[in-house]
Amino acid sequence: MKIQQFEDKYLAHYSYAILSECESKMVLIDPARNPEPYYAFAKEHQAQIIAVIETHSHADFVSSHLEIAQTTGAAIYASRKIDAAYTLTPFDEGDTLAFGKIILKAINTPGHSDDSISVLLEHDGKPKYLFSGDTLFIGDCGRPDLRGTGKDMDAQRNRLAAKMYDSLRKKLHPLPDDVILYPAHGAGTLCGKALSDAASSSMGEQKRENWSLQPMSEEAFVKQLSSDQPFIPGCFPFDVDLNKKGAPTFGDSIGKVKLACQDQGSFCIKRWAANYSAFRPGRF
Repeated sequence: MKIQQFEDKYLAHYSYAILSECESKMVLIDPARNPEPYYAFAKEHQAQIIAVIETHSHADFVSSHLEIAQTTGAAIYASRKIDAAYTLTPFDEGDTLAFGKIILKAINTPGHSDDSISVLLEHDGKPKYLFSGDTLFIGDCGRPDLRGTGKDMDAQRNRLAAKMYDSLRKKLHPLPDDVILYPAHGAGTLCGKALSDAASSSMGEQKRENWSLQPMSEEAFVKQLSSDQPFIPGCFPFDVDLNKKGAPTFGDSIGKVKLACQDQGSFCIKRWAANYSAFRPGRF
Protein backbone atom coordinates (compact mmCIF):
# COMPACT_ATOMS: atom_id res chain seq x y z
CA MET A 1 0.00 0.00 0.00
CA LYS A 2 1.15 3.51 -0.78
CA ILE A 3 -0.45 6.83 0.16
CA GLN A 4 0.50 9.92 -1.81
CA GLN A 5 -0.41 13.36 -0.49
CA PHE A 6 -0.76 16.15 -3.07
CA GLU A 7 -0.57 19.78 -1.92
CA ASP A 8 -1.93 22.90 -3.58
CA LYS A 9 -0.08 25.56 -1.61
CA TYR A 10 -2.15 28.37 -3.09
CA LEU A 11 -5.30 26.97 -1.49
CA ALA A 12 -3.66 25.13 1.41
CA HIS A 13 -5.43 22.06 0.05
CA TYR A 14 -4.43 18.42 0.43
CA SER A 15 -5.71 15.62 -1.77
CA TYR A 16 -4.77 11.96 -1.67
CA ALA A 17 -4.11 8.90 -3.78
CA ILE A 18 -4.38 5.50 -2.09
CA LEU A 19 -2.60 2.82 -4.07
CA SER A 20 -2.98 -0.93 -3.63
CA GLU A 21 0.31 -2.08 -5.11
CA CYS A 22 -0.67 -5.74 -5.16
CA GLU A 23 -3.65 -5.00 -7.44
CA SER A 24 -2.37 -1.82 -9.14
CA LYS A 25 -5.60 -0.04 -8.27
CA MET A 26 -5.95 3.47 -6.92
CA VAL A 27 -8.56 5.59 -5.12
CA LEU A 28 -8.47 9.39 -4.98
CA ILE A 29 -9.82 11.57 -2.19
CA ASP A 30 -10.84 15.22 -2.73
CA PRO A 31 -8.92 15.81 -5.99
CA ALA A 32 -7.98 19.36 -6.99
CA ARG A 33 -9.12 21.20 -10.14
CA ASN A 34 -6.32 19.90 -12.36
CA PRO A 35 -6.46 16.08 -12.71
CA GLU A 36 -3.09 15.72 -14.46
CA PRO A 37 -0.98 15.04 -11.30
CA TYR A 38 -3.23 12.08 -10.46
CA TYR A 39 -3.01 10.69 -13.97
CA ALA A 40 0.78 11.00 -13.83
CA PHE A 41 0.94 9.19 -10.49
CA ALA A 42 -1.31 6.42 -11.80
CA LYS A 43 0.83 6.07 -14.92
CA GLU A 44 4.04 5.98 -12.86
CA HIS A 45 2.68 3.06 -10.87
CA GLN A 46 0.80 1.47 -13.77
CA ALA A 47 -2.36 1.73 -11.69
CA GLN A 48 -6.02 2.02 -12.55
CA ILE A 49 -8.04 4.79 -10.88
CA ILE A 50 -11.15 2.93 -9.73
CA ALA A 51 -12.83 5.53 -7.50
CA VAL A 52 -12.93 9.17 -6.48
CA ILE A 53 -14.22 10.04 -3.00
CA GLU A 54 -15.59 13.49 -2.20
CA THR A 55 -15.70 14.15 1.53
CA HIS A 56 -18.24 16.93 0.92
CA SER A 57 -19.22 19.54 -1.63
CA HIS A 58 -16.24 21.88 -1.35
CA ALA A 59 -16.63 25.64 -1.01
CA ASP A 60 -13.04 26.86 -1.38
CA PHE A 61 -12.05 25.09 -4.60
CA VAL A 62 -13.53 23.24 -7.56
CA SER A 63 -12.87 19.51 -7.70
CA SER A 64 -12.00 17.43 -10.77
CA HIS A 65 -14.06 14.46 -9.58
CA LEU A 66 -16.47 14.44 -12.53
CA GLU A 67 -13.75 14.86 -15.15
CA ILE A 68 -11.72 12.03 -13.63
CA ALA A 69 -14.77 9.78 -13.59
CA GLN A 70 -15.60 10.57 -17.21
CA THR A 71 -11.99 10.10 -18.33
CA THR A 72 -11.10 6.93 -16.43
CA GLY A 73 -14.44 5.25 -15.75
CA ALA A 74 -13.89 5.59 -11.99
CA ALA A 75 -16.94 5.69 -9.73
CA ILE A 76 -17.62 8.78 -7.61
CA TYR A 77 -18.30 8.03 -3.95
CA ALA A 78 -19.96 10.63 -1.71
CA SER A 79 -22.68 10.98 0.89
CA ARG A 80 -26.27 10.76 -0.27
CA LYS A 81 -26.73 14.15 1.40
CA ILE A 82 -24.45 15.88 -1.11
CA ASP A 83 -27.44 16.33 -3.46
CA ALA A 84 -25.31 15.70 -6.53
CA ALA A 85 -26.48 16.20 -10.11
CA TYR A 86 -24.00 13.56 -11.31
CA THR A 87 -24.23 9.80 -10.77
CA LEU A 88 -22.61 8.74 -7.51
CA THR A 89 -22.14 5.64 -5.42
CA PRO A 90 -23.59 6.43 -1.98
CA PHE A 91 -20.91 6.39 0.70
CA ASP A 92 -22.35 6.84 4.17
CA GLU A 93 -22.02 5.22 7.58
CA GLY A 94 -21.79 1.46 7.12
CA ASP A 95 -20.68 1.67 3.48
CA THR A 96 -17.25 0.35 2.52
CA LEU A 97 -14.93 0.29 -0.48
CA ALA A 98 -12.50 -2.62 -0.55
CA PHE A 99 -9.55 -3.21 -2.89
CA GLY A 100 -6.51 -5.38 -2.22
CA LYS A 101 -5.93 -5.51 1.54
CA ILE A 102 -7.44 -2.05 1.95
CA ILE A 103 -10.92 -1.30 3.27
CA LEU A 104 -12.21 2.28 3.21
CA LYS A 105 -15.07 2.95 5.61
CA ALA A 106 -17.37 5.97 5.45
CA ILE A 107 -18.08 7.88 8.66
CA ASN A 108 -20.77 10.55 8.57
CA THR A 109 -19.28 13.60 10.32
CA PRO A 110 -21.59 16.58 9.73
CA GLY A 111 -20.59 19.95 11.13
CA HIS A 112 -18.64 21.74 8.43
CA SER A 113 -21.56 20.80 6.20
CA ASP A 114 -24.45 18.37 6.41
CA ASP A 115 -22.92 16.16 3.73
CA SER A 116 -19.47 15.87 5.33
CA ILE A 117 -17.91 12.45 5.72
CA SER A 118 -14.56 11.20 6.97
CA VAL A 119 -12.92 8.10 5.54
CA LEU A 120 -11.22 5.50 7.72
CA LEU A 121 -8.65 3.27 6.05
CA GLU A 122 -8.16 -0.22 7.45
CA HIS A 123 -5.25 -2.34 6.26
CA ASP A 124 -4.93 -6.01 7.16
CA GLY A 125 -7.96 -5.53 9.40
CA LYS A 126 -6.52 -2.67 11.49
CA PRO A 127 -7.49 1.04 11.42
CA LYS A 128 -4.49 2.94 10.06
CA TYR A 129 -5.44 6.30 8.52
CA LEU A 130 -8.24 8.83 8.76
CA PHE A 131 -8.96 11.15 5.83
CA SER A 132 -10.98 13.76 7.67
CA GLY A 133 -11.94 16.16 4.88
CA ASP A 134 -12.95 19.49 6.42
CA THR A 135 -14.16 17.96 9.69
CA LEU A 136 -10.98 17.63 11.73
CA PHE A 137 -7.87 19.64 10.95
CA ILE A 138 -4.51 19.63 12.67
CA GLY A 139 -5.06 22.06 15.52
CA ASP A 140 -8.64 22.97 14.63
CA CYS A 141 -11.89 21.74 13.09
CA GLY A 142 -13.94 22.87 10.10
CA ARG A 143 -15.91 26.08 10.31
CA PRO A 144 -19.72 25.79 10.30
CA ASP A 145 -20.66 29.07 8.62
CA LEU A 146 -19.99 28.51 4.91
CA ARG A 147 -23.41 27.15 3.93
CA GLY A 148 -25.93 29.57 5.49
CA THR A 149 -27.32 32.47 3.48
CA GLY A 150 -29.56 35.41 4.23
CA LYS A 151 -31.44 35.72 7.49
CA ASP A 152 -30.87 32.11 8.58
CA MET A 153 -27.07 32.32 8.70
CA ASP A 154 -26.82 32.46 12.49
CA ALA A 155 -29.24 29.58 13.02
CA GLN A 156 -27.53 27.48 10.35
CA ARG A 157 -24.09 28.16 11.82
CA ASN A 158 -25.15 27.20 15.33
CA ARG A 159 -26.95 24.07 14.09
CA LEU A 160 -23.87 22.86 12.22
CA ALA A 161 -21.56 23.79 15.10
CA ALA A 162 -23.64 21.56 17.39
CA LYS A 163 -23.36 18.74 14.85
CA MET A 164 -19.60 19.25 14.73
CA TYR A 165 -19.49 18.88 18.51
CA ASP A 166 -21.17 15.49 18.25
CA SER A 167 -19.16 14.33 15.23
CA LEU A 168 -15.83 15.01 16.90
CA ARG A 169 -16.76 13.37 20.18
CA LYS A 170 -18.90 10.45 19.07
CA LYS A 171 -17.28 9.54 15.76
CA LEU A 172 -13.61 10.61 15.73
CA HIS A 173 -12.43 10.85 19.34
CA PRO A 174 -12.99 7.09 19.94
CA LEU A 175 -10.53 6.17 17.17
CA PRO A 176 -7.21 4.64 18.33
CA ASP A 177 -4.43 7.09 19.15
CA ASP A 178 -2.07 5.64 16.54
CA VAL A 179 -4.42 6.33 13.62
CA ILE A 180 -2.70 8.83 11.30
CA LEU A 181 -4.75 11.93 10.48
CA TYR A 182 -4.76 13.29 6.92
CA PRO A 183 -6.94 16.43 6.58
CA ALA A 184 -8.09 18.22 3.43
CA HIS A 185 -6.46 21.52 4.42
CA GLY A 186 -3.51 23.04 6.23
CA ALA A 187 -2.54 26.48 7.49
CA GLY A 188 -3.78 29.29 5.25
CA THR A 189 -7.17 27.87 4.33
CA LEU A 190 -10.35 29.86 4.92
CA CYS A 191 -12.12 26.66 6.01
CA GLY A 192 -10.74 27.03 9.56
CA LYS A 193 -8.99 29.63 11.70
CA ALA A 194 -6.19 28.04 13.74
CA LEU A 195 -4.66 25.29 11.63
CA SER A 196 -1.15 23.96 12.06
CA ASP A 197 1.25 24.03 9.13
CA ALA A 198 1.87 20.29 9.63
CA ALA A 199 0.70 18.02 6.81
CA SER A 200 -0.31 15.08 9.01
CA SER A 201 -0.70 14.14 12.66
CA SER A 202 -2.03 11.32 14.82
CA MET A 203 -5.33 11.04 16.61
CA GLY A 204 -3.45 10.75 19.89
CA GLU A 205 -1.65 14.03 19.30
CA GLN A 206 -4.87 15.77 18.33
CA LYS A 207 -6.68 14.45 21.40
CA ARG A 208 -3.96 16.07 23.51
CA GLU A 209 -3.46 19.32 21.63
CA ASN A 210 -6.44 20.20 19.44
CA TRP A 211 -8.80 22.57 21.25
CA SER A 212 -11.86 21.14 19.48
CA LEU A 213 -11.34 17.67 21.00
CA GLN A 214 -10.96 18.86 24.59
CA PRO A 215 -13.65 18.32 27.25
CA MET A 216 -16.16 21.17 27.23
CA SER A 217 -19.89 21.75 27.07
CA GLU A 218 -21.68 21.95 23.75
CA GLU A 219 -22.54 25.57 24.49
CA ALA A 220 -18.90 26.50 25.08
CA PHE A 221 -17.81 24.64 21.96
CA VAL A 222 -20.41 26.32 19.72
CA LYS A 223 -19.44 29.73 21.06
CA GLN A 224 -15.72 29.20 20.48
CA LEU A 225 -16.13 27.62 17.06
CA SER A 226 -18.48 30.34 15.83
CA SER A 227 -16.40 33.31 16.96
CA ASP A 228 -13.65 35.12 15.04
CA GLN A 229 -13.97 33.12 11.85
CA PRO A 230 -12.34 34.70 8.77
CA PHE A 231 -14.36 36.29 5.99
CA ILE A 232 -16.35 34.23 3.48
CA PRO A 233 -15.32 34.91 -0.15
CA GLY A 234 -18.21 35.59 -2.49
CA CYS A 235 -17.22 32.71 -4.79
CA PHE A 236 -17.74 30.04 -2.11
CA PRO A 237 -21.47 29.48 -2.81
CA PHE A 238 -20.63 29.28 -6.53
CA ASP A 239 -18.00 26.61 -5.83
CA VAL A 240 -20.42 24.52 -3.76
CA ASP A 241 -23.05 24.57 -6.51
CA LEU A 242 -20.53 23.81 -9.24
CA ASN A 243 -19.09 20.88 -7.29
CA LYS A 244 -22.57 19.44 -6.90
CA LYS A 245 -22.99 19.57 -10.67
CA GLY A 246 -19.43 18.64 -11.58
CA ALA A 247 -17.12 21.08 -13.35
CA PRO A 248 -16.32 21.14 -17.09
CA THR A 249 -12.98 19.64 -18.07
CA PHE A 250 -9.93 21.52 -16.88
CA GLY A 251 -8.40 21.89 -20.35
CA ASP A 252 -11.56 23.35 -21.90
CA SER A 253 -12.03 25.76 -19.02
CA ILE A 254 -8.49 27.07 -18.90
CA GLY A 255 -8.49 27.44 -22.68
CA LYS A 256 -11.23 30.05 -22.46
CA VAL A 257 -9.22 32.35 -20.20
CA LYS A 258 -7.93 35.48 -21.92
CA LEU A 259 -4.73 36.80 -20.38
CA ALA A 260 -4.71 40.48 -19.52
CA CYS A 261 -1.06 40.87 -18.56
CA GLN A 262 2.33 39.25 -18.97
CA ASP A 263 5.00 37.57 -16.86
CA GLN A 264 4.00 37.38 -13.18
CA GLY A 265 0.58 38.85 -13.89
CA SER A 266 -0.27 36.17 -16.42
CA PHE A 267 0.94 33.50 -14.01
CA CYS A 268 -1.44 34.82 -11.37
CA ILE A 269 -4.37 34.81 -13.76
CA LYS A 270 -3.59 31.28 -14.90
CA ARG A 271 -3.35 30.11 -11.32
CA TRP A 272 -6.66 31.72 -10.37
CA ALA A 273 -8.42 30.28 -13.41
CA ALA A 274 -7.03 26.83 -12.75
CA ASN A 275 -8.66 26.70 -9.35
CA TYR A 276 -11.87 28.64 -10.01
CA SER A 277 -11.76 29.72 -6.43
CA ALA A 278 -10.67 32.35 -3.96
CA PHE A 279 -6.99 33.02 -3.54
CA ARG A 280 -5.45 33.38 -0.13
CA PRO A 281 -5.26 36.95 1.22
CA GLY A 282 -2.03 38.69 0.32
CA ARG A 283 -0.95 35.97 -2.10
CA PHE A 284 -1.34 38.11 -5.23
